[in-house]
Amino acid sequence: MEKIYTIPVNEAFEASAEDKACGCPFCTLYNKLEFNEIDAILGAAMMEPDIRIETNKKGFCKDHFDIMFGYKNRLGLGLILESHLGENHAAAFPHGLSSLMGKDGNKKLSEMTKSCYVCDKIEYHFSRMIDTMVLLYVEFMDFRKKFEAQPYFCLPHYSRMMEYAKVKMPKKVYTDFEKVAKSIEESYYTELNEDVSWFCKKFDYRFEDEPWKNSKDAVERAIKFLRSDLHTMKNKK
Repeated sequence: MEKIYTIPVNEAFEASAEDKACGCPFCTLYNKLEFNEIDAILGAAMMEPDIRIETNKKGFCKDHFDIMFGYKNRLGLGLILESHLGENHAAAFPHGLSSLMGKDGNKKLSEMTKSCYVCDKIEYHFSRMIDTMVLLYVEFMDFRKKFEAQPYFCLPHYSRMMEYAKVKMPKKVYTDFEKVAKSIEESYYTELNEDVSWFCKKFDYRFEDEPWKNSKDAVERAIKFLRSDLHTMKNKK
């Protein structure tokens, strides 16, 4: 019986199984989480005191600042920045009693540059989605069919998935899982390598009259495979 927390994972794997252009299902899940978090932080959640405390403390990474800046809600972003800058000013640049007590402003500034409210929220939910994928593979044969039909997994998510599955899956199930996952990944790796090689050859005059085959977007696909296809909202700006 499908539970509410399994729906997003099932939908992402179904979409990639039916349309290879959807690519890595984990990238799809990440991007959906990212959209939901940013939509919320610039919307109804913006004025909630507990969330504002967290955004003041953590701030945002460059990618998520860029995405929020691309929204039409500049006032909402401005209010978040006003609060974030104001709350952290005294801690980052201590004067008077704070400085006498040895408060380390440099440490605070360093923490601010390394943390991101949206990244942390995504990671919290994303790790549970990997856990859900493992659960579905272990318990449901119909999900295994969806898994077998995947076009590929980007390398960062593939690596994380395999490490997690090795710990969480029963050994017998993992043996089958590993075989299927490696087959998917190696097949796509080989295909992509051939496409990139052919793309490069097409710039040699000896091959200029040859068809492009499946290589015109090989460079873009290789980057998505090697580094994930994330922050699609930013890419659409």
